[in-house]
Amino acid sequence: MKFVSNRFSRLTLLSITLTLSLLLAACGQSSSPSPSASPSPSPAPSADPSTSPAGTGETMVFKAANGDITVPKNPQRIVDLTGSFTGHFLALGIKPVGILDQAFKNPFFEGMLDGVGNVGSGGEVEKIIALDPDLIIMFSGGEGLEKLEKIAPTVAVQYGLKNYKEQLKEFGVLTGQEKKAQEWIDQWDAKIAEAKPGIVEAVGDRTVSILNPFAKGLYVFGHNFGRSGEIIYGEFGLKAPAIAQKEAIDSGTGWAEISLEKLPEYAGDIIFTSPWSGDDADPKVVYDNKLWKSLPAVKEGRVFQLNAKGAYFNDPISLDKQFEFVKESLLSLKK
Repeated sequence: MKFVSNRFSRLTLLSITLTLSLLLAACGQSSSPSPSASPSPSPAPSADPSTSPAGTGETMVFKAANGDITVPKNPQRIVDLTGSFTGHFLALGIKPVGILDQAFKNPFFEGMLDGVGNVGSGGEVEKIIALDPDLIIMFSGGEGLEKLEKIAPTVAVQYGLKNYKEQLKEFGVLTGQEKKAQEWIDQWDAKIAEAKPGIVEAVGDRTVSILNPFAKGLYVFGHNFGRSGEIIYGEFGLKAPAIAQKEAIDSGTGWAEISLEKLPEYAGDIIFTSPWSGDDADPKVVYDNKLWKSLPAVKEGRVFQLNAKGAYFNDPISLDKQFEFVKESLLSLKK
């Protein structure tokens, strides 16, 4: 299916018109954008089947962040320009033809990306066009949207608007894989239900923090911004320290930024941590600091190191991989 005729003969023209816009959008797409509202139940996405002109195959109208978009009913050549949602497609049994460089750095995708094209850190025009996509996925608000639509139907998705289960269902509708989406959710829910009683017993009334050192202090993460928060708070229902609960969870942002001096207020009885993957700051500035070393969780061996590269992601594949580590770490605390 081709939505732009003579695509390769127009490579130079498209490259010129697209490069500036995509470069402007690259910063927002090279890492998860600033969090918006917390995930909340949303109306089921609309997908109205229709028939496109002869020779182009079946299409449907999909309600996306950028409006009602006519997309192929069963897309075969998806380019994912989010980095964050690649694992959703993999969980549906779909291997995108192109993804961002950051998704290739996810250790939890090892062995799953053979043959997938790397379109760079923000989406290089020539590489996107060469992959001949029939559907492009990007974050809403990106400056390159109108230009990308000249290559293929483009669906914009707002990061954080839906939780990972809702987002998986939406992509299931978009790709005709609703059944696989529900199958993943069912097996995940069963796994959580089996593990949760033992976790709750092992943790008791102790609080749990997720802390990442970075150049200017620490990030405190909540229930919807990766770093296993979806599992720790969202699925197991464990408690954060009161101030972390207020600022990183109840606020809906999923994270808070604090100075090193405020660390004791946000540190729980149990800590999950990893160096921040967004800069080159030396985490020892925090980990070797006397404030860190004086924390009860540190002194009593209740600190667990997350995978610094993989914990960033909160897609179904990554959460599946994070689950076992979180479960075994918490069960080890059983009194």
